[in-house]
Amino acid sequence: MSEDDTNMEEYPTEIHDYLAAFEKSLGSVDEMLKTMMSVPRSELLQKLDPLEQAKLDLVSVYTLNSMFWVYLVTQGINPKEHPVKQELERIRTYMNKVKEIADKKKASKLNKGAASRFVRNALWEPSAENEHTSKTPAKGKKRK
Repeated sequence: MSEDDTNMEEYPTEIHDYLAAFEKSLGSVDEMLKTMMSVPRSELLQKLDPLEQAKLDLVSVYTLNSMFWVYLVTQGINPKEHPVKQELERIRTYMNKVKEIADKKKASKLNKGAASRFVRNALWEPSAENEHTSKTPAKGKKRK
């Protein structure tokens, strides 16, 4: 009996694809963590502006708590009844706040001077002086 046959007997075959996808995902997480841990945190933070630093911190803590959630599930503990659920919700709240700040930075700024000039020119009406010197006759009037 080969090693694959032994592994297939340990769990139902219906979940094999799910377990393979989970193992692949864990490998991806491991690679990302190795990449992130290869650079000293202080060096990484120096290259980022404060908003990007906040995003990095939030993603890091969210990932850590999510991994703990998965750990609890593997240990047969219901994470919905564990304090980690409230922590994830708290982190999500801060992520939304950071997203709002980032969206405000991206929003276009109103140039009040340009807007007032645009409106003033769009509403321009000829003065009485300009009406008399007009070379085109008004409709309905005949020239003498």
